[in-house]
Amino acid sequence: MGNRGMEDLIPTVCTRYSVTVYGQQWLCVFSRDFLPRGSGIVTRRPLVLQLITANTEWAEFLHCKGKKFTDFDEVRQEIEAETDRVTGANKGISPVPINLRVYSPNVLNLTLIDLPGITKVPVGDQPADIEHQIRDMIMQFICRESCLILAVTPANTDLANSDALKLAKDVDPQGQRTIGVITKLDLMDEGTDARDVLENKLLPLRRGYIGVVNRSQKDIDGKKDIKAALAAERKFFLTHPAYRHIADSMGTPHLQKVLNQQLTNHIRDTLPAFRSKLQSQLLSLDREAEEYRQYRPDDPSRKTKALLQMVQQFSVDFEKRIEGSGDQVDTVELSGGAKINRIFHERFPFELVKMECDEKEMRREISYAIKNIHGIRTGLFTPDMAFEAIVKKQVVKIKEPCIKCIDLVVQELINTVRQCSDKLDSFPHLREETERIVTTHIRDRESRAKEQVLLLIDVQLAYINTNHEDFIGFANAQQRSSQANKKSSAGNQVSVLVIRKGWLTINNISIMKGGAKEYWFVLTAESLSWFKDDEEKEKKYMLPLDNLKVRDVEKSFMSSKHMFAIFNTEQRNVFKDNRFLELACDTLEEVESWRASLLRAGVYPERSESSGPSENFSMDPQLERKVETIRNLVDSYMAIVNKCIRDLMPKSIMHLMINNVKEFINAELLAQLYSAGDQNALMDESQEQVQRREEVLRTHHALKEALAIIGDISTTTISTPLPPPVDNSWLSAGAGSRRSPPPSPTAPRRMSAGQRPAGRGAPVPPSRPGPLGPLNNSADSPQVPSRPNRAPPRAAKACSREPLA
Repeated sequence: MGNRGMEDLIPTVCTRYSVTVYGQQWLCVFSRDFLPRGSGIVTRRPLVLQLITANTEWAEFLHCKGKKFTDFDEVRQEIEAETDRVTGANKGISPVPINLRVYSPNVLNLTLIDLPGITKVPVGDQPADIEHQIRDMIMQFICRESCLILAVTPANTDLANSDALKLAKDVDPQGQRTIGVITKLDLMDEGTDARDVLENKLLPLRRGYIGVVNRSQKDIDGKKDIKAALAAERKFFLTHPAYRHIADSMGTPHLQKVLNQQLTNHIRDTLPAFRSKLQSQLLSLDREAEEYRQYRPDDPSRKTKALLQMVQQFSVDFEKRIEGSGDQVDTVELSGGAKINRIFHERFPFELVKMECDEKEMRREISYAIKNIHGIRTGLFTPDMAFEAIVKKQVVKIKEPCIKCIDLVVQELINTVRQCSDKLDSFPHLREETERIVTTHIRDRESRAKEQVLLLIDVQLAYINTNHEDFIGFANAQQRSSQANKKSSAGNQVSVLVIRKGWLTINNISIMKGGAKEYWFVLTAESLSWFKDDEEKEKKYMLPLDNLKVRDVEKSFMSSKHMFAIFNTEQRNVFKDNRFLELACDTLEEVESWRASLLRAGVYPERSESSGPSENFSMDPQLERKVETIRNLVDSYMAIVNKCIRDLMPKSIMHLMINNVKEFINAELLAQLYSAGDQNALMDESQEQVQRREEVLRTHHALKEALAIIGDISTTTISTPLPPPVDNSWLSAGAGSRRSPPPSPTAPRRMSAGQRPAGRGAPVPPSRPGPLGPLNNSADSPQVPSRPNRAPPRAAKACSREPLA
């Protein structure tokens, strides 16, 4: 290979050399014979065989992991049984692989795949298109650029008709990845040989051909071992008059050497990028590996330190999520403090407005109150008791949205606790206890907050302060109300405050005009406009907010969007011929946020009509004036109450719940955890964490060792350059009309009609990318052959040069 450093690098960086075998029975790669044999198609499922160097010899199947096989006759029986389990016992096939690991001191670190050979005529339960199915199975392997293809052809068949060479040509037209392998040289008719083929003269390949001699069925039945088979192969080439001059470039050991050299070339060419990748991976693991290296699972002091760090980190994370921070910003949805802020300033005010009663019902209640207070007499003055009765009734209604606000905040606090406890996953008992303790405290504070908020409402009910500076008073109720309306109208005419912008879908545009369509909406204090796009260059329409109301629209069965509608209370069209504008959002939260924004602009929700008493309701002019006066007074006073509640609710919740929970986590959580039970049990790691720690430490060590070896590798490593192109136009003929080149005196004879074409080879499909090429992580410690003195499978059809890292 050139130097010891390169030899050490291959197994150390966990590179695996992969060879795919199919089409015929092949020589066992170490002195064990365990593959099923027989006539017809024997391999009916791919067999993924992972050879791993170990001190002892045993086998293990992935489908019965944990069971060690030391008797390799049992291995063969298990392969046959597992094949029949999926394919049936009547020659059916399946692409589902059987995974087998063999540990032995007599093997290379290698991955082999035994595939079914191509069969032309279906038998048994085989489908009619079995030939195409097997070809597709082969092609999905050999089409990968990281694969070296061993195009295996028996010497006693016509090479020009080789399916292996044709398939290799299809995926490797330049011949850069194809090596020809000629088998059954000992079975050729007397007087014929494959000298021209092996000398790459007859049908040349860019990488040439290598001849091998496998054990015969008689040798297998006679228990001929591997060493004897290799010695016989060597003797055959040294003594055969047509091959002895090229004996040193023939045989299974030479094939192994060639494959090993190609892997070495590949590693050397990719070494700079590989070194950079390893260094990057090492840096990313340094800090975590250092923490794991110092951690001792059974050391009580270490557990105590870890517990303190975990609780402290939990406290910091909770405060950051509530108060806001620049790291780990959620770009998908609102959460934590931002979600609570939205509850305070959008959701809660909206709920307050929703609970307001219907105007007609309000006036009816005021008139009944006035009449009932006067009793049998006709009163001359407007009674304050009617005002107080109506105000108290309205104040009581505030309790419901206040309680709902607290419930929403509590839910978000609990969600925040769960999000912050994600970092405690390594210690499941600790996470469970932390969530339980903090959630219990939140629930305790919830009950206290609700008591305090209800107390605030009761305080408002206890005394109706008609001397409040913002209260209009009985004397000038109607006059000041009128002036306020005029000021409001004048202010709206000059206001250009933009309240909200965003995308909305108009659902009720006529089908003739394109159906539902998305526009960019801009809401100001005086109008709702929409544009073609968010550049706001092409305005489609501007809708004044006068006399507009909002109402709910039920989500349709066929639509995934949530909807609401805007309409004119005077029964006018709001948009062209449409009496209402149906708007849609992707989420219910967006709908509620838009409704809250419309509320700020003075567009209130529609109120349902109350049925009221069955009798006709009418008032005399004097009663109407009294009702109007009290109505204005109620509006004025409720505005004061609502303003006060909207200000006090966030303050009360912050003081009684959020700040208190933060203080509890910071000061009391650790003590609560200590008093909850056994601290050692709290700090028991999850199985996943144990595996993670072991994997990080193992990977970190392997990376450091690999980088050390790379640093010692000589830049003068022996390299075999890619041979120049050859004329391989003979491979260009179509599959249906292949023609042989002119006959040669030494050309092998054609296959008899009863013989089946030999199979083709392919690489192991990688499962994940790596620095040297696609990776296959199907074994615990993937490696490659690092010495050329051990024999790979004699009838291997293709190999992959895809190292693992």
